[in-house]
Amino acid sequence: MQLICLSLLAQVKLGSLFTDHMVLQRENKVPIWGWAKPSSSLKVKTSWNGEVKEVNTDASGKWKAYVNTAEAGGPYQIDVENQGEVHSLSNVLLGDVWLCSGQSNMEMPLKGYPGQPIENGTEALLDADNELIRIYTVPRNPALNKQEDSKPSEWKLLSSESAYNFSATAFYFGRQLFDQLEVPIGLLMSSYGGSNIETWMEESWLREVSDVEAPKSEEGLKNKNRIPTMLYNGMIHPIADFGIKGVIWYQGESNYENAHEYLERFQRMVKGFRAIWNAPDLPFYYTQIAPFNYAKIAPYHIEDKYNSAYLRDAQREALEVIPHSGMAVTLDIGEEFCIHPANKKEVGKRLAYLALEGVYGYDKLSLRSPSYDAMEIKDGVIEVSFKDAPLGVVAKDGQLRNFQIAGENQVFYPADAVIKGKKVLVSSLQVEKPVAVRYGFTDFVVGDLFGVNGLPVGSFRTDNW
Repeated sequence: MQLICLSLLAQVKLGSLFTDHMVLQRENKVPIWGWAKPSSSLKVKTSWNGEVKEVNTDASGKWKAYVNTAEAGGPYQIDVENQGEVHSLSNVLLGDVWLCSGQSNMEMPLKGYPGQPIENGTEALLDADNELIRIYTVPRNPALNKQEDSKPSEWKLLSSESAYNFSATAFYFGRQLFDQLEVPIGLLMSSYGGSNIETWMEESWLREVSDVEAPKSEEGLKNKNRIPTMLYNGMIHPIADFGIKGVIWYQGESNYENAHEYLERFQRMVKGFRAIWNAPDLPFYYTQIAPFNYAKIAPYHIEDKYNSAYLRDAQREALEVIPHSGMAVTLDIGEEFCIHPANKKEVGKRLAYLALEGVYGYDKLSLRSPSYDAMEIKDGVIEVSFKDAPLGVVAKDGQLRNFQIAGENQVFYPADAVIKGKKVLVSSLQVEKPVAVRYGFTDFVVGDLFGVNGLPVGSFRTDNW
């Protein structure tokens, strides 16, 4: 009905993403789309290069034009003309656009949640104004079927007022990038608190890796942010192909109960995102979920298979199978009784470090957390070595307290751990013949092993028990 009305009025309607103050991905060929009179022609003119692209609408009135963008700069104007009607977009910048997605820890605004503050959030808000950083929030919209357009929203200049309800993680990520690069930054937020990974996946992706089925009807559906495919349909499919530089992702808390399935689904989701953006090497940087006492949510979920360290470990393993990815570790900033850590500045900065290292040419610096590489058993001692630790690792407080060791009976005991050279030597008088070691492998833990670069090592295990 909406398209029919638009057709009768011969109006030009742009997709919801295309508003004044937007950021388009620089130095690329990016799409602009919308609707107009069916089977008619349009002209799209871009002021930064004076080019005019001519396209035709299809039988439903939809059109898409690919425009060539220039180096970072602006402000510019875009004019879309159809049968004498001109729709103009003003104050457009060319810069780098990052999709920011996930669940509540990505969504958590700078103002905080009720009873759950953002550390130094007020100071950040008062210092937020930056006309060269633009933010856009895709409205929540779980949908049974794929939507052609997202719900209406608008690009906003970053300010104290606009940042108040915007993601703290994305805010700190974008500000760190801007401070380093001094180019316009666009932050495209599409997240939903409490969502699991299955709801962000297209139906065919799910069928490839699971027997999870998408709903056929909305009748009786509750908690739609946890229903397979519904957030993909309403909040990813409508924005797919919009020009972006990469993705940052903060999700996993809602999958801690099925951690053994997460790796395969996460890997398939990233592959799917890259396919719909037609970018097989699209940078994808994600946050390892922070330690938290999940038994607080469900008291019967105490350790055993419900230990959220298994989900953290699945995320660690994803680094090995997902190219052009990186993981921001938060093992040092979790909170035992709050699932939403207050220190979002570190999360955003660590995600930005990954982007700077992987995308922007800062690869000669050490900007990643060290991660487990290999182990070797010598005379009852397990020697653990690490990747991304060119200068080795250090104990934050001079002592390592979070290692466990086990023999063939698969029973883990607290271990003595000391740093020797660039390795950690792990042993226990209770385990004569060790075969496996774990670090930080409990629901809640405060990480004490760091790289010399100041970034924490994430929890890991050498076993597959």
